Amino acid sequence: MQQWYVAHTQPNGERRALVNLVRQGFEAYLPRFRKWRRHARRSERVAAPLFPRYLFVAFDEATARWRAIHSTFGVQHLVCIGEMPAPVPPGIVEDIRAREDDGFVNLGRLSEFRPGDRVRIATGSLCDRVGLFERMDDRERVVLLLDMLGRHVRVAVPLDTVAAAG
Repeated sequence: MQQWYVAHTQPNGERRALVNLVRQGFEAYLPRFRKWRRHARRSERVAAPLFPRYLFVAFDEATARWRAIHSTFGVQHLVCIGEMPAPVPPGIVEDIRAREDDGFVNLGRLSEFRPGDRVRIATGSLCDRVGLFERMDDRERVVLLLDMLGRHVRVAVPLDTVAAAG
């Protein structure tokens, strides 16, 4: 019976391991999500592994040549308990796949705000300040532009501390 297991990959070797495992006939799954990356004054959304340096591999332990996974390019080793591979509890991979949208895992809740919306900070040291919604970051924080001392200042606050400005 085919079951899911976890392979530990080499640093930044998830894609390479995925390709080589599929080439060997294994079913492999690399869950990815979209994250914000800021580089050279630019912000962009890029694909990133949900579990860096890990991916899932499905095989039947009794019939598959699973020891070949240890020598697959991109794979460091199969996660094992003693000498045997450690199975992933039933339903975990299916639950992750169920949260996918357009090939990427949807993390957390979505903000009801759109870029440019006026947002009021409800709690904390910046309480009652009004700013413009810019975006959500990867940690469910809202990035706002506040007008402070005559200039726009970028501030990140938790999603549950903001409300629409009236």
